[in-house]
Amino acid sequence: MFQPSPWRADFPAIAALQRQQQTYLDSAATTQKPQALLDAIAHYYSHGAANVHRAQHLPGAMATQAFEGSREKIAQWLNAPSPSQIIFTHGATSALNLLAYGLENEFRPGDEIAISALEHHANLLPWQQLAQRRGVKLVILPLTAGGMIDLDSAAALIGPRTRLLAVSQLSNVLGTWQPLDSLLAMARAQDALTVVDGAQGVVHGRHDVQQLDCDFYVFSSHKLYGPDGLGALYGSCRGLGRLQHWQFGGEMVHTADYHVASFHPAPLGFEAGTPPIASVIGLSASLDYLGGLDTKAVLAHEAALHRQLLRGLHDREGVRVVGDPQAALASFTVDGVHNADLAHLLTDQGIAVRAGHHCAMPLLKRLGLQGAIRVSLALYNDSDDLQRFFEALDKALEMLR
Repeated sequence: MFQPSPWRADFPAIAALQRQQQTYLDSAATTQKPQALLDAIAHYYSHGAANVHRAQHLPGAMATQAFEGSREKIAQWLNAPSPSQIIFTHGATSALNLLAYGLENEFRPGDEIAISALEHHANLLPWQQLAQRRGVKLVILPLTAGGMIDLDSAAALIGPRTRLLAVSQLSNVLGTWQPLDSLLAMARAQDALTVVDGAQGVVHGRHDVQQLDCDFYVFSSHKLYGPDGLGALYGSCRGLGRLQHWQFGGEMVHTADYHVASFHPAPLGFEAGTPPIASVIGLSASLDYLGGLDTKAVLAHEAALHRQLLRGLHDREGVRVVGDPQAALASFTVDGVHNADLAHLLTDQGIAVRAGHHCAMPLLKRLGLQGAIRVSLALYNDSDDLQRFFEALDKALEMLR
């Protein structure tokens, strides 16, 4: 029987929250951080911080070595062919905006961009705005009743005019893994570029970008037990070859004069300015930590917790789970109860969950919902956390009904 308690001890914030009588069930928004990450960041700042790639002195060389070492670890984590295919950004949102601006010249009026109806605003708005700037049609792939992108509809909508497909790997509202193999194959058949938003999926298991055969894959560090303010963008050779520079400044310049400049290729050409060095080094430590765990045991633990969560929700009268969640999280509504009122009463009892539209307002509108409560799980959660949640839920519903 898998025991999560040793892992809980690796996350000092969990113990601190317990002392405050708080139960953290909002890891889809951001995860708590392992001690290994805190130690790595403290070591960097306490042993001599320095900028990277631009100094001959020892602190600069040490920082650059650690910084590029993290790029190598991310490449290994995703099974990318080369570290040079990993670009550091300020988050998945930043990476998606980089793509929307960097690929802008690929589009002509009448072209189409396909996304799904379940996308987070970060994987909707950059493409929406690009479509408006370039006279491109934004095509919305519909969903099945269970919250999956409908493959029959997708096959009819992804066609010769499709120039790009951008879809989430795991829905942050519905908790459903999307059929990427089939969707990406449809796009490849039309020679369309493919973008996978891995912000939610990257933390659950290991994912191989070569096996996915996507042009771009993005994720945020803070959802992968890493620091905030940092993301990563993987690009295939084909994808990176089409990407235009969109931010300009120090570090990314090859040569410059007052009236003309040339720029480095990926990755440095897309990392203008001083990067979040400490965060990059911290993410490296988080990946080392995660790499030392038994992935199968982690997934089995998360799956067992997820089953317990779904059973408890389905067993309660008037509670309606949104869609058919498959992993890590579940969103729900309660008949006759506003999600904000319920969230307030849960918060008063020390239960940290998310309420609202979850940065996916068009999806909630399509589902006929003003909002929902979302419970999301991580490797440091256990059955006691869910028991406290259900006790608080029952008490809150008794007060509201």
